[in-house]
Amino acid sequence: MRRRPSVLLAAVALATLGTATVVAQIEGGDRGVAAVDSSNDFEVSGVRVDTGGKDADAARLAGWREAQRKAFVQLSQRLGAGGGLVPDGTLDSIVSAIVVDDEEIGPQRYVAKLGVLFDRARTSALLGVSSYVTRSPPFVVLPVQWSTGVGTVFEQRTVWQEAWARYRTGGSTIDYIRPAGNGPDPLLLNVGQMQRPDRAWWRAVLDQYGGNDVLMPTVRLYRQWPGGPVIGVFEARYGPDNRVLRRFTLRVGAAGGVPALLDEAVRRLDSAYQEGLSGGYLTADPGLNPVMPDTAATPADDVGALIEDPGLLPTAANAITVQFDTADAGAVTGTEAGMRGVPGVSAAATTSLALGGVSLMTVSYAGTPEAFRAALEARGWQVFGNGTTIRIRRAPQLLPPDLRGAGGATPTG
Repeated sequence: MRRRPSVLLAAVALATLGTATVVAQIEGGDRGVAAVDSSNDFEVSGVRVDTGGKDADAARLAGWREAQRKAFVQLSQRLGAGGGLVPDGTLDSIVSAIVVDDEEIGPQRYVAKLGVLFDRARTSALLGVSSYVTRSPPFVVLPVQWSTGVGTVFEQRTVWQEAWARYRTGGSTIDYIRPAGNGPDPLLLNVGQMQRPDRAWWRAVLDQYGGNDVLMPTVRLYRQWPGGPVIGVFEARYGPDNRVLRRFTLRVGAAGGVPALLDEAVRRLDSAYQEGLSGGYLTADPGLNPVMPDTAATPADDVGALIEDPGLLPTAANAITVQFDTADAGAVTGTEAGMRGVPGVSAAATTSLALGGVSLMTVSYAGTPEAFRAALEARGWQVFGNGTTIRIRRAPQLLPPDLRGAGGATPTG
């Protein structure tokens, strides 16, 4: 009898310790790194300028103007539009951002290495080229860093996560979903999750982020001595089975060059994933998106009964979860209205709202999920996934060049 209080106290202490451990894994720390840019703008990087002016501000403005001109010529040549130049006022209307990679500002001189981002829709209309890009199904990215024998994803902030967050994915054919590492991310997406091949668990995790499959770009950093050379071994891994698509090694002479080393590695890994997609190697795992079995054929006698008595026809509606992008409130109301306009839909309501991200909608449909998918695709939606959980995106409507408006713009309405 005397030992029971001590046993109870020990049990309470263990329970408290366990709770504190869970809280410590999801609270505090500086682990979140949001993606710098997830738009699909055209990007021209590495533009070098050397300009002067009456003062530092004038020299800098002149440098940015020159960078816009050089970048537009390069982009025009890259898209096969001839490489012509347009007035500075037109460039100002289609340039969405200037990215400063490196700059030196003097009293009357400006020397810099810049990047220029062009709005895809406006630039495509100006150059008379298509703005449509065929992209892969959405992949959730787990940037895994191994250093001193310890693997890290979102448990704490890493330079590898930062490199993937600042990479601009607009020109890639891979649809990347890059978690910021906040909230439950450290618990759901960690090194232990990489070693779980169970498809059911992966499906439950990926559904939280609206992904069809997973990519696990991995780096192992080897530091020769403090501040000295750093060697990075990089692997393009993918899928629940943690398969290797490509492996390569990069080296930098000093620790200060690690960010540039990682940026180059991200670019090469993105190229590897794009080549894998075009070559048919990088495809969604069928275990994550199982094909729903066909319903059993109805016996001939039952068919006759159904024809004779229409009241026996099934009328129950299926609840289908739809994941859709919600850049603003208008996207929510517009998508709900579009779903209600599909024949067979009796109700459509947003159940989880995430402005600027991916929201969830529950749709009641009098038919099979396959029929609902076909109805959406017939109305111009891109549909990913199977069964009662799908993700949709509005496919761009492209017209032949001779039907476009003035300046190559595509008329709307």
